[in-house]
Amino acid sequence: MSENPLWTPSKARIENHPISAFSQAAGEATGRSFPDYDALHQWSIEDRGAFWSLVWDFCGIVGDKGGTALTAGGAMREDRFFPEARLNFAENLLARAGAGDAIVFRGEDRRASRWSWDDLSAIVSKLQQAFKAEGIVAGDRIAAMMPNMPETVAVMLAATSLGAVFSSCSPDFGERGVIDRFGQIEPKLFVACDGYFYASKEIDIAEKLAPISEKLSPQRTIVVPYLGDGAKAASGAHNGVTLGEFLAPYHPAELTFERLPFDHPLYIMFSSGTTGVPKCIVHGAGGTLIQQRKEHFLHCGNEEGSRVFYFTTCGWMMWNWLVAALGGGSTLLLYDGSPFHPHKAIVFDYIAEEKASFFGTSAKYIDSARKFGLKPAESHDLSSVQTITSTGSPLSPEGFAYVYSDVKPDVHLASISGGTDILSCFVLGIPTRAVYEGEIQGPGLGMAVDVYDPDGKPLGSGKGDLVCTKAFPSMPIEFWNDPGGERYTAAYFETFPGIWAHGDFAEWTSHGGMIIHGRSDATLNPQGVRIGTAEIYNIVEQFEEVTEAICIGQSWEGDVRVVLFVRLADGHDLTDDLVKRLKDAIRTGASPRHVPAKVLAVKDIPRTKSGKITELAVREVVEGRPVKNKEALANPEALKEFEGRGELGS
Repeated sequence: MSENPLWTPSKARIENHPISAFSQAAGEATGRSFPDYDALHQWSIEDRGAFWSLVWDFCGIVGDKGGTALTAGGAMREDRFFPEARLNFAENLLARAGAGDAIVFRGEDRRASRWSWDDLSAIVSKLQQAFKAEGIVAGDRIAAMMPNMPETVAVMLAATSLGAVFSSCSPDFGERGVIDRFGQIEPKLFVACDGYFYASKEIDIAEKLAPISEKLSPQRTIVVPYLGDGAKAASGAHNGVTLGEFLAPYHPAELTFERLPFDHPLYIMFSSGTTGVPKCIVHGAGGTLIQQRKEHFLHCGNEEGSRVFYFTTCGWMMWNWLVAALGGGSTLLLYDGSPFHPHKAIVFDYIAEEKASFFGTSAKYIDSARKFGLKPAESHDLSSVQTITSTGSPLSPEGFAYVYSDVKPDVHLASISGGTDILSCFVLGIPTRAVYEGEIQGPGLGMAVDVYDPDGKPLGSGKGDLVCTKAFPSMPIEFWNDPGGERYTAAYFETFPGIWAHGDFAEWTSHGGMIIHGRSDATLNPQGVRIGTAEIYNIVEQFEEVTEAICIGQSWEGDVRVVLFVRLADGHDLTDDLVKRLKDAIRTGASPRHVPAKVLAVKDIPRTKSGKITELAVREVVEGRPVKNKEALANPEALKEFEGRGELGS
C-alpha cells in the first residue's frame, strides 16, 4: 500500500467541519487544549462522562439529561450512561417543520415521492393515533417487513413516539426467516407491503404474507400498498387491513411524545442466524440516539440541510443508522430496489439529481461499479457529494483507488466498521485526517478500541482481535429472552473476560488507522498462523476472470488448509493457467501461507440478506455439518455448489 495519502482535507474544510467546533467546545469545557484528533479521542475515552455529556449538549439532544452522565460500575456491562435521563427517540428525529424535504424516495424507476417535514409529521400523527386506538403502549413490539420507503420511517417514528419497540426486515426474506425473527418477539402489530420491485421485476408477496401473518398472529396486519392498492394482500392476511383503511378515521393533530429512561428499548435487531435461530439484540433509545448523532454530526458532517443517502434495505442495520440523520435536520434520500436497474448507473443518477451531500454504500457495490466500468466522475455532476462511506465488508485498496480516480477525486472516502451489535461504528472516518489506501482512518470518539493478541495483550502492530475496553452508550441493553444474560456474555465477553471482543480480525497502521481482515470466526489458521480472508479477496477479485470469491479453512490431516472458491465472469473457465496465476498473485501479494491448497469454481456464492458472503455456512457444508438456519441466506440454493465436492477429499 502507498504511503502517500489519497486525499487530505483542506484547511477550510477542517475549520468548517462540526468536529472542529466540538473540539473547541471541549477545550472550553475542560480548560485543556486538543491540538489534533488523537488528543481529542484520548480525552473522550479517559473522561467518558464529560465527553458524552458534551455530545448531548453539542448535538442538541432533546430531553431531560439529569445530573449524571455516567455511573461506572467497575465492569463494562455494569456502567450506566445518563441514569437519570428521560427522552423520546422520535421526538429527537422529528427535528424540523415546514415545506422543505424531509424524505425523498425512489423505487428503482417505478415509484417516486417527496415528503416535506410537515408531511412526515402528519402521517406520523395519524399512525400514532391509530396505534393508541389499538392499545399500543411502551414496551409493545411493532414489526415491519417493508421496503426502504417513507412509510417505513413513519411507522418507526410513530411506534417509538409511544415507547413501543420497533423491528424490521426486508420483504425478500423467506417465510421461515421472518418467523424465526419476529416469532421470538411476538409483535402486537405487523406492518408489511403488498410486494416490491427488484431488477425491473414486480414481486408480489401476498401468498407469502398470509402464512407469515397467521403464524405471527398479530392484533393487526397492516398492509402498505406499493405494487397496487394492497387490498389483495390485506384480505389474505391475519386480521389484515390496508394502511388507508387503518388511518381513515384520523386526521393530523399535534404529536405527543412519551419520554422514557435512557435505556428504554428502542429496536430489536437480529444476528445473521446462519449458525442457528437469530439472536434478538435489544438496543436502547438513548444509547442509539446519542451514538448515531455523534457519528452523523461529528464524523460525517451531516447537519441541517445535508442530503443523506445510504444504499440499504430494512434488513440491514445501516437503515437504522441512516434514519437517525433526521435528528440533525438532514434530508433522507431513500432508494429501494436493485442498484443496477434499469441501468448500471441508476444510483449515480439519483445522487446527482437530488444533490446528495453524503453517499453511503457497501464495499461490494463499489467493487461491482468498478468492474462494470462506471466512471461517474466523467458522466455525472457529483459536486454536491462531500463524503462517501463504505461498509459491509473491508474495502479493498483497489476500491479506494477507484473512488478517487473514477467517482470523485475530491471527496472524503471513509471506510467504516461496526455492526448490528452496536448499531454504530468502532472505527470510521475522521474528517480532519488524510485518507490512505486500504485503511479505515481510526477509532470513533468515545470508543476505546484496541487490537489484542490471543493472550489478551494489546498489539501495537500485527494482526489480532478487535476489542473495545470501556463501555459505550450503544452497547445492547440485553438479548431478548435472555434473563440471566448468559447469551449476551457468551457473544461478546467470553474471548477476553470483561472486554468486548467484536469478532473482527484487525491491525493498527502506522497512521493510527486500522485494517480489518475479515471476521475472526472465519479466520484461517494454517500451521497456526492467523490469516484474514479479506487479504485473499483483495487479490483474487482484481482478476477480470473472477467476479467474486469465498475462502474457508478446511480441516485437513490434523491442520487447516486454505480452500478458495471462485465465481467466474461470463466467458471464462477455471483453467490450470488461471489457477497458477491466482496462486502466484496470492503468494506475492500476501504470503505463501495464504496460497490455497485448492481453487475450485462455483456458479454462485451464498450471502446473507444484507449481502455479506457467509464463510461459516460454506465451511459447515464442506465439513459435512448442517447449516442450522438456511432461511437467513438470500440464496440458500447456492450451498449445493459446495456439497460433496470430490476435489476436497484429496
